[in-house]
Amino acid sequence: MDQSDIFKRLRAGKVISLNDPGFREIDEVVNRTIRLSAQLNAAVEIQQVRLLLSDITGQNIDDSTTIFAPFYTNFGKFISIGKHVFINHACSFLDMGGITIEDHVLIGPRVNLVTENHPANPADRRSLITKPILIKRNAWLGANCTILPGVTVGENAIVAAGAVVSKDVADNVIVGGIPAKFIKTIN
Repeated sequence: MDQSDIFKRLRAGKVISLNDPGFREIDEVVNRTIRLSAQLNAAVEIQQVRLLLSDITGQNIDDSTTIFAPFYTNFGKFISIGKHVFINHACSFLDMGGITIEDHVLIGPRVNLVTENHPANPADRRSLITKPILIKRNAWLGANCTILPGVTVGENAIVAAGAVVSKDVADNVIVGGIPAKFIKTIN
């Protein structure tokens, strides 16, 4: 792997030190995202939100997708959002590890998708470790739930409001609690 490309190393889950010479490239993206996010969160129409989020992510957000402001992201370039997705108010996507949201996903208010973590060793703690999040087709993330790094939420699955999900969620099930546990199968 090309050690000079910090973005590839981020997506690969390599430990990235804040002292890494390439970290300034991350800072440049973060600063741009902060500027665009201020505009996005001042938008008064859903189409404006779509256009600004398209600019932040570098990908077209389909007209069938609705995102309510405010919407928060620290990076933005590693977010991929499908068609017919609904994202409610005050969601926070920390996407340096990559966030993929497939078609027909519903995301409640104040949902947190967190792909970033830090090493446990205090000497390395200010470094970053990332793992991607995948939200599969037709999943529903309830209000104020948190999805942690490396988690896949299965097709048609429901994550109950307030849950903290640290492990993969199977297709067609409901999970809830802290940490999230299986509640029942969806028939």
